[in-house]
Amino acid sequence: MKKYQCTVCNYIYDPAKGDPANGVMPGTAFEDLPDSWVCPECGVPKSDFAPYEE
Repeated sequence: MKKYQCTVCNYIYDPAKGDPANGVMPGTAFEDLPDSWVCPECGVPKSDFAPYEE
């Protein structure tokens, strides 16, 4: 599964880790995040994320 990076604060969403603090279990693909999910670091919407190239 592909990682995604916030274009505002550079937070990286790693599907292997998920976002348990916000109810997203490990193994959840970025595409499967609810539209209401926001960056846990700066609060911008999912639409402000871009694919992360390692």
